[in-house]
Formats: sequence, C-alpha cells, structure tokens
Amino acid sequence: MSNLVAQNIRTFETHPGVEISAESPLVFFHQRSGAPAPCTESRVALRERALLGHLILRGGAIVLDEAVHSVLGFGLPAYPNALSRDEGGERSIQWLSPDEWLLIVPGGEEFGLEGKLREALGDAHYAIVNVSGGQTLLELEGEAARELLMKSTPYDVHPDNFPVGKGVTTVFAKANLILRRPTETRWELVLRRSFADYLYRWILDAGEAYAIGVEV
Repeated sequence: MSNLVAQNIRTFETHPGVEISAESPLVFFHQRSGAPAPCTESRVALRERALLGHLILRGGAIVLDEAVHSVLGFGLPAYPNALSRDEGGERSIQWLSPDEWLLIVPGGEEFGLEGKLREALGDAHYAIVNVSGGQTLLELEGEAARELLMKSTPYDVHPDNFPVGKGVTTVFAKANLILRRPTETRWELVLRRSFADYLYRWILDAGEAYAIGVEV
C-alpha cells in the first residue's frame, strides 16, 4: 500500500465519548416483549453479547498472521473454518474464506486495534473493515443447545463433524449467519443486525420445548 493511499484511509470511532447511549440490536424486543428467565427446567440458555468489536481482515495470510500476532499475541487459525482465540477467550479470529478473517474483540477495543494493525501492516496489500455496527453475537449453552440447532440449520452439528474450534457460514432459519463452537458447551451465532429480532424470536420458539431461558 502506497503512502498516498494510506493517507486517504479514514477510520471511524464507533464508541465516541459523547452522551449518546449505544443500544443492542435486540433492545426493542426486550423493551416490548421481555424474555423468559432461566429456571430449574431450562435445558438451554440464550444470551446476547452485544456491542462487541467486529473487524473483517483481508489480505495475504502470512503478512496478516505476523501483524495480528505482534498486536494481539496470537495468530490466524491454521486451517479453513477454524477459530483461534486468546488465552482468556475474549478475542477470536475465524477463517471465513481464502483471504478473509473475522476478528471479534471486546467492545471499545476495535478502533485502537485497527490503528495498531494498520501500523503493523505498513505497506502490505490488505483491507480492514469495521463491521461492528452491522453485526451482533448470540450464545447458546446447555444440554439441549445442539437439539435446538438441529431444528434450525441443515448443517451437520454432530460433534464428529463440528468439533470445538470450528466455525462455518451457513443457513439458519432461512437466514445466513456464522455458526461457531468455541467450547464444548457453548455455541455462537454471529448474525446481521437486521436479522437479530427475527432470529431471536425463532430461537425462543424453537427452544420452548427445552424451557429456554434468556440470560441478560
């Protein structure tokens, strides 16, 4: 990337220090409809991890891996449809396509992190896009989580086909999203903000048989 091009890049702070409160994509649903609380009969729990930092990285794997490792302390996943995470599990990178990765970090980190990555990448050929405002992440956990997924996606979620550390882009309730399995007991759904309310309602309906509870 030439210096002229680099000078024309504009970054945007998605968490400005002003008196404007950020709202979850599901805030309207919670205010108007509420959510079923977890109970002793609940076999699956649903929670939203709203307002995280989502960055799309594109470029050559070698140069991106070096930059990410120098900034975050861990590198890109080693094979397609895989996740790599930091020791605390707060930051993750997923391989989406041959030259595309999704980096998710705690909310508020993404702006400073983007700047550090750009500095580390220097004149390399790459692209970084902050998509935090357009996506959210839902978590499913519990003994019936996989049964709920089987109602909702045609993708094979059997442990033999979907081990811990895997993530795929797939169809879910007639919408597209990213389905990930970061731990033995937890599944993550990374979805577009515009689909959040629809998919949330779908999950509550599909999980009713398991006394699904929403953790807020």
